[in-house]
Amino acid sequence: MSCWMPGCPALTMCRGLAALPITCLERPMVQRSHISPSSLPPSLPSRAKDLKTRLGILLHKPELGHKTASSSKLQLGSRRRDSSRDVLEWRESFDQLLKSKSGVNAFHTFLKTEFSEENLDFWLACEDFKKTRSKTKLASKANRIFEEFVQSEAPREVNIDHETREITRKNLSGATSACFNEAQAKTRTLMEKDSYPRFLKSASYQDMSRQAASRGASKRSHT
Repeated sequence: MSCWMPGCPALTMCRGLAALPITCLERPMVQRSHISPSSLPPSLPSRAKDLKTRLGILLHKPELGHKTASSSKLQLGSRRRDSSRDVLEWRESFDQLLKSKSGVNAFHTFLKTEFSEENLDFWLACEDFKKTRSKTKLASKANRIFEEFVQSEAPREVNIDHETREITRKNLSGATSACFNEAQAKTRTLMEKDSYPRFLKSASYQDMSRQAASRGASKRSHT
């Protein structure tokens, strides 16, 4: 019998740690290493982000599925409303998934179970940002996106390298629709190589694709 039962102290602790902001995970590392916050090495924030990601992945493992039934089902939108072709095309490429509104919603719900939805939210914010035509709105939106997702210790900080973060910071001085291009590309690559494959292997997507394939076969048999 698995020890990950509802109410299990270890499961409760993992959920609590995964829900904490990255800065809270950094503090114990600083205290253990007797380093002052002002001289915090760049590796510690990265280790804290890695820990947060690993906790999210752990909580999403199949053996925990029946313990977190309400969340692990992902509520991936209304399955009946998703066309069979649409659902099956999500596995063809990450681009196909991002082109589908229901696909983006499904992927976003999955990322929530891994506590990494800020990556997709940042990517979507950048897509919306590119559509802005007013220079005044462009500047204010750029600052808002940077403060929420990009700057160090941002409330929803995405995992990008220091160089990309600084390039983006400098781009704000003369904000254009392309000022987040590099940061957005790095975040997209991270999702495509890391989260997207796990989404395709998830029980919920596998269930959706089976149902979609079944509906497709049923329609063909009646034509």
